[in-house]
Amino acid sequence: MKASFIIGRAILAVVLMVGFYLLALGIAAGLLWIPYAELVYAHRITPKLAIICIIGGVAILWSILPRLDKFLAPGPELKRDRYPRLFEELESVAEATNQAMPAEVYLVSDVNAWVMQRGGIMGLGSRRVMGLGLPLMRVLTCSQFRAVLAHEFGHYHGGDTKIGPWIYKTRGAIGRTLNSLGNGSWLQAPFRWYGKMFLRITHAVSRRQEFVADELAARTVGAKPLADGLRSIHKVAPAYDYYWRRECSPVLSAGFLPPLVDGFDQFVRSENIAEKMNKHLEEQLTGGKADPYDTHPPLKDRIAAVASLPAGLNLGEDLPAVSLLEDVPELERALLAQMAGTEKAAKLKSIGWDRVGAEVYVPQWTRLVQLNLSPLGGVTPASLPKIAGDMKAFGKTLVDYAGDKAEEENVEGLSNAVVGAAVILLLIQCGGKLDTAPGNEISITINGEQLKPFGLLPALKETKVTPEMWSSQCAALGITDFDLGTLATPPTPDTPAA
Repeated sequence: MKASFIIGRAILAVVLMVGFYLLALGIAAGLLWIPYAELVYAHRITPKLAIICIIGGVAILWSILPRLDKFLAPGPELKRDRYPRLFEELESVAEATNQAMPAEVYLVSDVNAWVMQRGGIMGLGSRRVMGLGLPLMRVLTCSQFRAVLAHEFGHYHGGDTKIGPWIYKTRGAIGRTLNSLGNGSWLQAPFRWYGKMFLRITHAVSRRQEFVADELAARTVGAKPLADGLRSIHKVAPAYDYYWRRECSPVLSAGFLPPLVDGFDQFVRSENIAEKMNKHLEEQLTGGKADPYDTHPPLKDRIAAVASLPAGLNLGEDLPAVSLLEDVPELERALLAQMAGTEKAAKLKSIGWDRVGAEVYVPQWTRLVQLNLSPLGGVTPASLPKIAGDMKAFGKTLVDYAGDKAEEENVEGLSNAVVGAAVILLLIQCGGKLDTAPGNEISITINGEQLKPFGLLPALKETKVTPEMWSSQCAALGITDFDLGTLATPPTPDTPAA
């Protein structure tokens, strides 16, 4: 990379920062001068105007005061003596890119990797910090992970992390100034204009930096592992939040700790989730345009930019990058301790995903059904098509886990949840095998047939399942006239379906 390019970006960052502070100081000085000038030259003071000017001027000055850089560890710190294989990889890539190792490496709960400079004043006297996502290491192979590391070291190589604190501090000052002046204030106008200009210019530079870091990674490790890694990240990253909310949070809230990265691997491999991720990736590869406020270029542009570079060596078996870590379960607990507190994490009981259904969901469903035994009284599987015809009416008779009635927009969902819980508990009692594998819709297999009770009422309502079809299934299972209001005892589910 040409030194002139690095110097040019540094000068740009300084110019933008100085421009903002000159703007802020100029406006603050002007505001404070108005009541002074009115008093000195007009020999009078307008109280309302004086108050507005003084408050506005002081607010701007307070907002632009530099803040100390307080760095909070984003996760457990990884040390070389504890994770030698990972650090051998890091040191190899650092040497290949002619860069010094980061002073600190942290494990984070994200499908991402990042580098930055923290501490010091405006980046001066700072230290290098790197973050590595545990779920990222589960979905990438070692060669793809190596390319991602080379990309991150590319940001060190290009001086991006040295410029970053200047941009970050200025962006923070602009934000604080806008917030301190309050929504709707006319004083916000010049700062809003400058903020938009600042973001457009600095984000355009950020997009260029991504291309440069990609090129270094492709030349160091190979274009193929880099492109494959980028595809995997763009494909999988949007699914992680959904996985955390849908699969992990209920289990953690119940006091259990499942294998988080293994569960994520199951989640992204499930047919339902894989189909959605593939569709999202295809959209990224065929569409997507750079927005002026995007910090990263579109995926298709990044892949196209390295397509002509050497593909890289084929090193044979390519293990998952998580194989570079020792004792992943211990790291998962340490990561949770960082996120939720050591005391809470220590209380969590380890559990396999194959036992989540029996130990987490069945007790929850049992409680929900027991809270609604009265409205469920007299309701039989055979009568469910009628309930499906007016889910709102039935939902208004039910209560949620807290014992409260649902809001109008949620009554159909509550109706579906209660009926689904009752049906699945009944089928477990009849010998059905529960399947709550991450990524799959909750289902139960009985007599060689798979049913999805939590989709039953919507399917009956939309006639995807006709009353005749459902009646036939009930008869085959021998549950036609079973009173769902008698499900007062928690069932003991069998081994989950494979």
